[in-house]
Amino acid sequence: MDEPRRKPANPCFGSGPTAKRPGWSFSALEGALLGRSHRAAEAKARLIEVCERSRRILGIPADYRIGILPGSDTGAFEAAMWSLLGARGVDCLAFESFGEGWLADIEKQLKLSDLRALRAPYGELPDLAAVDFDRDVVFCWNGTTSGVRVPNGDWIAEDRGGLTLCDATSAAFAMELPWAKLDVVTWSWQKVLGGEAQHGMLVLSPRAVERLERWSPPWPVPKLFRLANKGKLAEGIFAGETINTPSMLAVEDALDGLRWAEAIGGLPALIERCRRNLAVIERLVAKGRGFGFLARRPEIRSPTSVCLTIEHPAVTRLDEDGRRKLVAAITKLLAEEKVAYDIAAYRDAPAGLRIWCGATVETTDLEALAPWLPFALETVAGRLSDG
Repeated sequence: MDEPRRKPANPCFGSGPTAKRPGWSFSALEGALLGRSHRAAEAKARLIEVCERSRRILGIPADYRIGILPGSDTGAFEAAMWSLLGARGVDCLAFESFGEGWLADIEKQLKLSDLRALRAPYGELPDLAAVDFDRDVVFCWNGTTSGVRVPNGDWIAEDRGGLTLCDATSAAFAMELPWAKLDVVTWSWQKVLGGEAQHGMLVLSPRAVERLERWSPPWPVPKLFRLANKGKLAEGIFAGETINTPSMLAVEDALDGLRWAEAIGGLPALIERCRRNLAVIERLVAKGRGFGFLARRPEIRSPTSVCLTIEHPAVTRLDEDGRRKLVAAITKLLAEEKVAYDIAAYRDAPAGLRIWCGATVETTDLEALAPWLPFALETVAGRLSDG
């Protein structure tokens, strides 16, 4: 197979941190309040602006609270679990590594005995009809490491007794979220809008706030996770007063991403960019060039973290370790050619590729990448045959 001539203008297809928005440069950060206290009026106003621009773009209801937490999406979601869980039994959905991580923390750190694990292998979803909404429900909207998403919010009960805690880090700004059915939602800046890492967003419904003010967990809650104080919501967190010191440089970058999202048409435009990007990979797979989707069912396939299996005849005789070495060789070739960086599957997932197709990725770059994938596969497979 001949080497493709065209290369992506931006070879950043990793799943986090992700590609910066089109046209980004360091000039976007020139207005950052460097050297200023995050508690100064001007700095606090920018933290509030991040929250309120996010509210407008995502359509978050006016009575939902929005705050900025440390530790990226992980910190925001851990804060929610440590502060809110324990009042009811918990159903936890685990269909990839992060859901498994939340499940492990609930079981081994919070030590909740009334816990049901609803599991599915990579590439599939658990039985959503089996979820009991009289219990608290913990789930990822989009499995970043499996390329699987829940298809919609129809399965979530409107008259639920428990809370729904949704890790939406690779779904926010890329998919419609049914806010009336979600009580806790978290995401990070480093995903769909291409922001910098270490800052997490936390959204609480009025029902979640009520739980915080009526329920005190039996375990000590670390300072970084405390969302309530003496039976009252820690209001400052949701008014620009972060628990710890945020990076005002990263804040400026987050605002730049939000302004870009507004300028191109808001959430509908972001969703459409993701849809077009996924379509490029769907066309590649349809050609039968040695790749398949880990998520075989289109209705549960992620349009952001697109996970591919290797289905070339050369891999049939390889065990999982051999497949991982094959993938390592493919990704090494693509990185050396400056065609694609950081696209190996997540370490806990089956061996394959993971290509970020979020809104900051240009469709033309994915179109340039597509022929390189079978070229790299054939080249590496040929070396295996020669060896």
